[in-house]
Amino acid sequence: MFVLYETPAGYAIFKLLDEKKIKEVDNLYLEFDTPERANKILKLKHFEKFKDTTEALSAATAAVEGKLSKTLKKTLKKLTDEDVQNQLLVADAKLGSAIKEKLSLQCVSNTGVQELMRCIRSQSESLLAGLPKKELTAMTLGLAHSLSRYKLKFSPDKIDTMIVQAQCLLDDLDKELNNYMMRAREWYGWHFPELGKILTDNVAFIKTIKLVGMRENFHEIDLSDILPTDIEEKVKEAAEVSMGTEISEEDIINIRQLCDEILAIHEYRTHLYDYLRTRMMAIAPNLTVLVGDTVGARLIAHAGSLVNLAKHPASTVQILGAEKALFRALKTKKDTPKYGLIYHSALVGQASTKNKGKISRSLAAKASLATRVDAFGEESTFDMGTEHRARLETRLRILEEGNMRKLTGSGKVKAKFEKYQAKSEIKLYPVEEDNQIPIVMSKKRKLESDKPLIEEIKSEEVEETGETSTEPAKKKKKKNKNKSEDAETSQIEVQDETEVPKKKKKKNKGNAEESMTVDESLIDTTVDEPQSEKKKKKKKKAKESTDDE
Repeated sequence: MFVLYETPAGYAIFKLLDEKKIKEVDNLYLEFDTPERANKILKLKHFEKFKDTTEALSAATAAVEGKLSKTLKKTLKKLTDEDVQNQLLVADAKLGSAIKEKLSLQCVSNTGVQELMRCIRSQSESLLAGLPKKELTAMTLGLAHSLSRYKLKFSPDKIDTMIVQAQCLLDDLDKELNNYMMRAREWYGWHFPELGKILTDNVAFIKTIKLVGMRENFHEIDLSDILPTDIEEKVKEAAEVSMGTEISEEDIINIRQLCDEILAIHEYRTHLYDYLRTRMMAIAPNLTVLVGDTVGARLIAHAGSLVNLAKHPASTVQILGAEKALFRALKTKKDTPKYGLIYHSALVGQASTKNKGKISRSLAAKASLATRVDAFGEESTFDMGTEHRARLETRLRILEEGNMRKLTGSGKVKAKFEKYQAKSEIKLYPVEEDNQIPIVMSKKRKLESDKPLIEEIKSEEVEETGETSTEPAKKKKKKNKNKSEDAETSQIEVQDETEVPKKKKKKNKGNAEESMTVDESLIDTTVDEPQSEKKKKKKKKAKESTDDE
C-alpha cells in the first residue's frame, strides 16, 4: 500500500510498512511522536521534484480542480508498472477518482487517510530527508502567491485603478478646457465681440477663429464645412458692422496657437472618454447600464475601488458625494440630502422635482446590487442591469402619470389609485347630531315653521269681514269673536298635542320641569290661565243664545 503526499517542491510517494496502524485512527498521532517511530511506519519510495514555480502552479491548480497533472501521471505510471496490485492512499477524493479513471489504480480516501496525512505533515522534514528546509520554505511561499492569484482569477482587464485615474484626468481636462475657452472668447472678443453671441458651440467657435483670423477675411473664406448656411450668413453680416477694435497679426498668431491647444485637448479628451467607456463596460457592465459611464466611474473613484463601492449599502450609494451637505444638515438639524453623485444620471434627470428623491432611492438600491454582481460575480454580462433599468423606467413613468404600482417582488401585487385632482373636499360638521333629544328639537322647528299659518288665518278673517260688510255691526263682531275663539282653540289643541310626547319622553328621564317648556313665540299667542278661557267661552255661548231668541 502506497501513500501519495503532495508538497510545494514535488510529489512524494511513501510505502506503508504497517497497514494495521491506519485502522487505529484515534491513536495514530502517537506513532509519529518522534522521527524514529515515523520511519518505522512509512518509507520514502520516490520523490518527483518540480522544475520551477510554473510547473508547481500547474500541478497545484490541477489538484484544486480535481484533475491529474502530467507530472503526477508520469510518476504514477512508474508505480503501476512495478506494483500493479497495490492500493494508493490519496487525500483528495476527486483526485483519486481521476487517477482511477486514467490509470486504473485503486485509490482510497477516508478519515484514516486524512489523519495519516496530518501525521506525515508533522514529520515531513525527517521523512523527506533529501529536501532542505530553506528550499521547501521558498517553494511554499512562491506557490502560495501564485495559487492565490489563480484563485482570484487575476485579469488585467479587471483593474479598476485605471478607471479612477481616467475619470480624475477627465475632470481635470474639463476644467482646463473651460478655462482655455473662456480665455479665447475674451481675447478674440476685443476684435469681434458679436461672434461669441452668434456661435454658442465652443468647438465651432475655435475652428472658425483658427480658419479666418481677422474679421475682414470672413467674406473671402467659405465656412460651410464648420457652420450651417444660416449661421454663416449671420456671422458675415455681423463682421461688416462689428464694433470690435483692431488687432495686429502677432495677436492673431498667438490666438491661433491657443486654438490649436484647445483642439488638441478636446481631441485627447474624446479619446480618453472612449477608453473610459470601454473599461467601464469590461469591469462594471451592469452599473454602466444603470447610471451611465461617467456617473459610474465617479462612484468608483469616490469609493476608491469597485470592491469598496460594492461594500457600501444602498443608502450610502444614494448620498455618495454629498458628505458636506449631509453633515451640515445633521449639525443644524435640517433635512438631509436625497442624492449625491447619482443626481447626474439620466433617470434622475428625467424625473420631475417631486419624484427625484424616489427615483434616486430606487436607482441607488439597484445600483448597489449591480455593483456587487460586477465585483463578485463570475459572469460579466449586463442582463441584470438592463432588466433593472427597464423596471426603473416603468416606475418613473407611473410616478409621472400620478399612479403607483408595486413592481418589486413577483410584480403581481399592484396598487392603483385615482389621479390627483385639485378639488376642495370640505365637509361641514353636523351640529344637529350633538343634540341629546333630536325629536324635541325637530318638533320645535316644526312649531316655528307653523307660525306664519296663524297670520294667514288672520288675513283670511280680514277678507271675510270685507265681503260681509253689508251685515250689521253686531253680527260682524260676533263672527270675529267666534273666529278668533276658533283660532285660539285650534292653537291650544296643537299646543296640547305637541306637549304630550314631550311630557312622556321627559318624564322617563325624570325631568318634570323640562317637560313643561314651550316655545316663547307660542307663549305670547296663548293664554296664561286656562280657567279664564273657560269662563269667556260660557259667556259667549250665553250671548249667542239670547241673540237667536
